[in-house]
Amino acid sequence: MIFDRHPEYRDKYGRHFWARGYYAETIGQVNEDTIKKYIEEQEECSRIEG
Repeated sequence: MIFDRHPEYRDKYGRHFWARGYYAETIGQVNEDTIKKYIEEQEECSRIEG
């Protein structure tokens, strides 16, 4: 819908206006190691995708 209303964004962002993934967890279930692991996995995915 954003690209339909603002076609100039399509040239700048292609079809990926937002990040492809996100992380959500309930309060109390996340520790520092979990967050580090998630960030490392996301960085690896970014490297693979280019």
